[in-house]
Amino acid sequence: MKQGLDAPICLTWELTYACNLQCVHCLSSSGTRDPRELTTEQAKAVLDELRDLQVFYINIGGGEPMVRRDFFELLEHAEHCNIGVKFSTNGAFITPENARRLAAMNYLDIQISLDGADRATNDRVRGEGSYDIALRAMDNLRDASFGRFKISVVMTRENVSQLDAFKALADSYGAQLRITRLRPAGRGADTWNELHPTAAQQRVIYDWLMHHGEDVLTGDSFFHLNAFGDALPGLNLCGAGRVVCLIDPLGDVYACPF
Repeated sequence: MKQGLDAPICLTWELTYACNLQCVHCLSSSGTRDPRELTTEQAKAVLDELRDLQVFYINIGGGEPMVRRDFFELLEHAEHCNIGVKFSTNGAFITPENARRLAAMNYLDIQISLDGADRATNDRVRGEGSYDIALRAMDNLRDASFGRFKISVVMTRENVSQLDAFKALADSYGAQLRITRLRPAGRGADTWNELHPTAAQQRVIYDWLMHHGEDVLTGDSFFHLNAFGDALPGLNLCGAGRVVCLIDPLGDVYACPF
């Protein structure tokens, strides 16, 4: 008899719903902190439990996780527990000083969110000034010799034509491009009809990934595009309830991160 895993290989942890932005497609409708979110000591206890379960790494998101005043304290505790961390951020709090702190840490991967390859496209979705914020964070990480961070793009009707520009931007920073699909959850449900790529654009995404997908991360975002032909490179199947799960800001656990 095959035996399943005793614990997830990795998990997503929405550390907070607080956020300094109001992205129109945010799947968690983030913005305001939930007063019931885990305290510092409770969050550390979660990390201790994950260490005991031998979880390899965690994906920290939100909200904007760096809003939490104890963010670096929790990163350091995860490092002490030998748990790798990947966190997603809009970059607002990656100052030169914080970039140097991040560069000095082990087991750390950073993902900067950017949804337009130019200021106008990005800021229509993520808010005025967010493009400059993201690029400033990338500059600070590069200047701090952080290493290869990731640029994460939610594909929308507005930015499918910018795939080449996103790849060129990532290459200019020595970063890795990650693209993901828009999800009809949170505020993403409200803007789905407006932002969801058209059928023709879905084909554009498929063709582009067939030519560039070896060095572009997609996770399980575009498995449905395999209906167009050959399987996309680097594609993962859904891991919900098998190898991944979600912890929300209150400490509740769900099988699916989305």
